[in-house]
Amino acid sequence: MKKPLIVFLTLIALSLAACQSKTVTGEAIQVEGGSYTNVSASDLAQMLKNKNFVFINVHIPFDGNIAGTDLSIPYDEIESNLSQLPADKNAQVVLYCRSGRMSQMAAETLVKLGYTNIWNLKGGMVDWEQAGYDIEK
Repeated sequence: MKKPLIVFLTLIALSLAACQSKTVTGEAIQVEGGSYTNVSASDLAQMLKNKNFVFINVHIPFDGNIAGTDLSIPYDEIESNLSQLPADKNAQVVLYCRSGRMSQMAAETLVKLGYTNIWNLKGGMVDWEQAGYDIEK
C-alpha cells in the first residue's frame, strides 16, 4: 500500500514543479547611469503570463503591438512623457519597438533619468514574430 502512495505523491510533486513559472533574469546591459535588462522573445512571453509591469511600445511609426501593451510613446519623446510612466522609478517597465534599436535608446534615456528596473525586448517585434508570436496590427 505504501508504494502506490509514494508513486502518487512523487507524480504530484513533479507536476507541481513543472507548473512553476520560470524566473526570467535576462542580460544586464551597462549604460551611463546604471543598467537595463535585455530579454528574448521567449522570456517576454513568459513574463506576460503573469504581467506585473508597464509595457510600452516605443516604435515610430506605429507598426503594431504585442498583446498586453499598456502605452505607445515614441522613443524620442520618452523624456517628455514621463508623466505617463510610474512615479516610482523602481517600478518595472518593459520597452519594445520593431527591431530593438529604438527601445534600446529609450531604455538608455530612462536609466540616465534614474529608472532602475528597465527591461528591453532584444530584437523587438522582428524577433517576437520570428519566435512564432503574434503582432496585433
